[in-house]
Amino acid sequence: METFVYIWEGTIVTISLLLLGWFIIDNLFKRDAKRRAGELLRVVLTQEQSCQLIQRGYIDIPSPSDPQRVYRVPRTPGFVQVREKGRLKVKLCLQPIGWVPDADIVAIHKLMIEADEESYLQKANVIGPMWAQ
Repeated sequence: METFVYIWEGTIVTISLLLLGWFIIDNLFKRDAKRRAGELLRVVLTQEQSCQLIQRGYIDIPSPSDPQRVYRVPRTPGFVQVREKGRLKVKLCLQPIGWVPDADIVAIHKLMIEADEESYLQKANVIGPMWAQ
């Protein structure tokens, strides 16, 4: 019986150390990924967009195909607003499958909209027009 207790305690300690190690490595990886994502975003955004992101918590990306349309991309996970003539028309949901730093998500939205707006709209889930004002 005493041997069983030692084996059980050893197993618990081993599992605890493995989980602690995984937690530390995961946090170090995410911290480094967030730092690199922030650096990339600073390169991708214009000065005006950087200021807008800091001050308002979102960036407005003009539509390449419609001068009346703007995509409002939040700094944190959430819906992208499609605004026309200043009014909300629909919200879009387009999220990565796995974890990605928030700054990378902002950069992805910006680059996809500017490079291939039509494909971006085809991939996004549209929420609306019940949200329209």
